[in-house]
Amino acid sequence: MKELFDAWQSVDRNKIAALLSVIPGLGHLYKHHYLAGAGILIVGNTLMIFIAAWLAIATVGLSLIVVPAMWVASIAYSAYCAPDQHGAHPWLHVWEHRWANAFRRGKP
Repeated sequence: MKELFDAWQSVDRNKIAALLSVIPGLGHLYKHHYLAGAGILIVGNTLMIFIAAWLAIATVGLSLIVVPAMWVASIAYSAYCAPDQHGAHPWLHVWEHRWANAFRRGKP
């Protein structure tokens, strides 16, 4: 189990975020950009589907392939370049902060 944990510590979080962006928004959520990730998942994907369907009439269906491919690629690039906020939210990682460690040692 220790080997798996050590291997997971050395993983490039940028590449994982880009891979998770196959479903646009998950990469941003993985890097702890919650507002952007939720916005992309709900509003962005809905808007992309509407625009691709609307353009399908004029492009004889070509936009059903091109628009989603460009959307996924641009969101994956955005997730790759986004700064990693992992550990920046103390209310989500309470076990990693000083007062939690002091409490565990019996010195609250």
